[in-house]
Amino acid sequence: MTRLLTNEIATMTELREPQKVLDRARGKPVAIMKNSKPVGYFVPVEALSDLEAHQPASTDDLLAVLEESRDAVQPVLDYLKDK
Repeated sequence: MTRLLTNEIATMTELREPQKVLDRARGKPVAIMKNSKPVGYFVPVEALSDLEAHQPASTDDLLAVLEESRDAVQPVLDYLKDK
């Protein structure tokens, strides 16, 4: 069974009227189904605006977070050294 990445679905036939699919989706991505199997995703512009707000962390950002949390996780790291 294939796991869908969204709760919204539409059939290929429903895509004959894409505006209805977009209205029903309320800005969320829509899985397009053919013979009960996903064949793609229809992604409204509103869904993409959420992605722009999230940027991948740089290596420096990641290292800073790891350094900040070192005191909290050090006992666990010490325990795991012997395992």
